[in-house]
Amino acid sequence: MPIAEQAVRDDEANALFRSLEGLGGLVIAASGGPDSTALLLLAARWAKRLKRAPKLLAVTVDHGLRPQAAAEAAAVKRLARRLGVPHRTLRWRGKKPKAGLQEAARLARYRLLAEAAAQARYAHILTAHTLDDQAETVLFRLARGSGLTGLAGMATASLIPTGGGGEFFLVRPLLYLPKARLIATLRSAGIGYSEDPSNSDPQFARARLRALMPALAREGLDAPGLSRLAARMRRAEAAIEFAVRAARAALAAAAWPRRGPIVFDGARFLELPAEVGLRLLGRAVAHTGDEGPVELGKLEALYDALRQAPRLRRTLAGALVTLAGNRLSIERAPARRTSAMRQNGKSRFTK
Repeated sequence: MPIAEQAVRDDEANALFRSLEGLGGLVIAASGGPDSTALLLLAARWAKRLKRAPKLLAVTVDHGLRPQAAAEAAAVKRLARRLGVPHRTLRWRGKKPKAGLQEAARLARYRLLAEAAAQARYAHILTAHTLDDQAETVLFRLARGSGLTGLAGMATASLIPTGGGGEFFLVRPLLYLPKARLIATLRSAGIGYSEDPSNSDPQFARARLRALMPALAREGLDAPGLSRLAARMRRAEAAIEFAVRAARAALAAAAWPRRGPIVFDGARFLELPAEVGLRLLGRAVAHTGDEGPVELGKLEALYDALRQAPRLRRTLAGALVTLAGNRLSIERAPARRTSAMRQNGKSRFTK
């Protein structure tokens, strides 16, 4: 049997979870699908092999989108009880959006997992993302024109801020394992799992990309290859980030004022490699602006304009960017007039 279809061995699982030894507790995101069910099984087995293991808490999020979800959560609870792992089911309540449903469900899931982790006083949440998920992520972002950061895919561990000012570590211990090995692990243990039909619903982009994977693999663009691409992008990403930090230290004051102005020497800024200058500009805009994330395409357009014009004054994401002579400044943009100044569909100042 090919290694890609063999059950995960105990020594492999020990290596996958080794960095988590010594922690107080871990939240395991367990939906009942094959990947998260295998994660729950492997984590429970690993913990039992340790003299002082982290406490485990399995959490299932019922999004309330399918009638089968309650039964699937109950099945996870039964399995968790068999494995000696406490379990909680959390529900996504309230009105569900018609557009962007999967993204809204993903955000709700992480919010609820973070709340469960905070209540248990655990700082680490484990998810069952696999090699196949990494490949789909790279393809998804490639199709949407992502930059280097997006093509770096998912990291094995990420520090995620929460809305209340806290943070948690999102850990993906199975990221380099193919899904087939997780299914083989469950089959070997005689453990069943559920299948979410939305994973193959062509109305969702990820499902359409998933359907393309076999054809792409025949052309050499398989999951291991896409994962290697992501790893190389992360390596390049680290090098560029190092250069951005060095450029920031060289061109501006150590502490940036909250609303600005942040001032760069224009000539030295424009001598930076394009990717470094683009990122440094984006950091300054995000720091001083107040209109949310900076869109990459709009940031690129602004950066190109700076390189071409001797003078420029333009706003982006709530920040005002001004190039005058050899002075490039980024500061909070003046407040705009609001719709409250309008009456009957016309401005009160219109004659």
